[in-house]
Amino acid sequence: MPQDETPMYSQLRTPRAAAVAGIVFSILLVIIFWVFRSAVPADPLDPGTWLADGSQSVALALNLIPFAGIAFLWFIGVLRDRLGPKEDRFFATVFLGSGLLFLATLFLAATIVGALLLIAPSTELTGTSAAPTFRFGRAVAYILFNVYAIKMAGVFMISTSTVVIYTGIAPRWMAGIGYALAALVLLGSFYLNWSIMVLPAWVLLISVHILIENFRGRDRGGPQS
Repeated sequence: MPQDETPMYSQLRTPRAAAVAGIVFSILLVIIFWVFRSAVPADPLDPGTWLADGSQSVALALNLIPFAGIAFLWFIGVLRDRLGPKEDRFFATVFLGSGLLFLATLFLAATIVGALLLIAPSTELTGTSAAPTFRFGRAVAYILFNVYAIKMAGVFMISTSTVVIYTGIAPRWMAGIGYALAALVLLGSFYLNWSIMVLPAWVLLISVHILIENFRGRDRGGPQS
């Protein structure tokens, strides 16, 4: 491909790539969270009886998390590419930093849960009493996910809403919804067990809009990817 066509090729590919990556991330995160909530009690002080019946489901969800992380990183990358020269250092730090911290805390919580599954066969779980190692790991994973990961998700939603206003990649009313949902996550995540579902719903909304606009532009005779 000639060198002068490279910027145009990148510009054509970015919107659809952002949409597809966002949709994949949204679907995977909903599946992951649904499996976790179906197999693992919300109470962080549970005795761990779910390890006997729900370990396979939890293991499946853990194996899906890296793929969701890859899709999320792709989504962040193509959105940053959309900013181009408009991106400033302060905004880039908040937008990229919150997304990476969300993934880091999500991966760390998943690692702890995976370790609990690994040591479960050699861990004594009798009646309502669980081994101290299990209780500690379960509490740490709960706090990492329900406090830190979800809070970073809220910050990311605020940043993404600012991207919407700043670049016009979606209507401003979507940004308003994003700010409202982010406030709900930041203020009520510790009390609402399903609050993390707000993030994939928000990313899906933005992604579907970008994809629809991309196809409309093609149908109107605009650039095709």
